[in-house]
Amino acid sequence: MGMTEERGEKAEEGLERILGNSILLTKLDAIIDWGRKYSFFLYPFVTACCGMEFMSLAGPRYDLDRFGSALPRFSPRQADLLMVVGTISHKQAPILVKIYNQMTEPKWVFSFGVCTTSGGFYDNYATVLGIDTLIPVDVYVPGCPPRPEMVIDGLLLLQKKVMREKWSDWPRGPAPVTKK
Repeated sequence: MGMTEERGEKAEEGLERILGNSILLTKLDAIIDWGRKYSFFLYPFVTACCGMEFMSLAGPRYDLDRFGSALPRFSPRQADLLMVVGTISHKQAPILVKIYNQMTEPKWVFSFGVCTTSGGFYDNYATVLGIDTLIPVDVYVPGCPPRPEMVIDGLLLLQKKVMREKWSDWPRGPAPVTKK
């Protein structure tokens, strides 16, 4: 820690002693990250059987609203969390990349299920073997289908990641996919 950082911390401690509980001292980054942590605007990209488990997760029993991600958006331009749910074929891959590129920054990607994460039990020419070959993924949740508790754990991990991010981490730019 540098000398200027130590002086700044000592000055903040002095202000807190003088002003007591009548003032709140914080960083702008911490406030914004806290707000982002509880306000995910999700865009579900549902393609296969994991969609049934996703629907149960969105129901009242598991209550995604307590994580700030209750209402799905129907336009990628209004979303910041892309939930990719199910098998992705090579025919769907350009559509997924286009949706990712249409989302505003900052944006996060959630890989829901083993087929999305690694291609699952499909080992053929038509299936993408993991969406991380197309777009950057922030959270992987395996399972066929994953239990809602695992998905909630993944959302908690994403919230922790959002709290650690800095403004300088964004913008990431378009998906790093090249055409063959």
